[in-house]
Amino acid sequence: MGTLHLVATPIGNLEDVTLRALRILAESDLVLAEDTRRTRILLERHGIAARPRSLHAHNEAARSAEVLAVLAGPGSVALVSDAGTPLLSDPGERLVAAALAAGHDVVPVPGASAALAALTGSGLPALPCALLGFLPRRAGERRALLARYRDRPETLVFFESPRRLGASLAALAEGLGDRRACVARELTKRHEEWGRGRLSELAERFASGVRGEVTVVVEGALEPTVDLEDVDARIRDLLAEGRSPRQVATDLADAVALPRRELYARAHALREADGSP
Repeated sequence: MGTLHLVATPIGNLEDVTLRALRILAESDLVLAEDTRRTRILLERHGIAARPRSLHAHNEAARSAEVLAVLAGPGSVALVSDAGTPLLSDPGERLVAAALAAGHDVVPVPGASAALAALTGSGLPALPCALLGFLPRRAGERRALLARYRDRPETLVFFESPRRLGASLAALAEGLGDRRACVARELTKRHEEWGRGRLSELAERFASGVRGEVTVVVEGALEPTVDLEDVDARIRDLLAEGRSPRQVATDLADAVALPRRELYARAHALREADGSP
């Protein structure tokens, strides 16, 4: 069987590539990249003759069939991201699933990661952490996401468009509270910039937007702020409307910072305590 390698590439500075990554890129029968132009710069810099093929959201299904044919050879295929580690807010999940389902090996080749670089340089706790990718563009979806994480202790890591940065920082301050945060821009590049402060301060600083790649790190909740009496009152209201404990847990999951299973258990206990059927 063949091997699909998930090869991390530099997030800016072309020197941030491992010797193993260069060897695998040179030896692979096929190199796949979302943006072949950016990958070609890396390959040419290190004297690798491979000609990358595109793999993006619009052709991943069709390209997967081509990859499986190469792997059945058996051959070796390398998947790279535009920058950093593949699959983190980049295409490739369907390809990996297809390769595994066909019995091929999938081997990560670790290296640069904007999320880890921003997290470790932010000055905020590195663990526990949660990488959430890009914030939803729709306000309702964004509010629901932030509500789920508002009372959780994990340091949160987001990617963000440079044009939406100021507005997104303001939305984070509104949804999470004005907690400490860090904006890491153009990591490892000539114009690398770090902004540290409260979300409101950073929102004002970057209100007009920026250029380049942006990663945002936000402090987790320092203390739980769940009012259990309020939660129980909301559960009783929903039970009184005829909802089952399972339906109550589903309805409150996005609005209350408690695990779904705990909401279900509380709803079940309250229904029995109140003598409901």
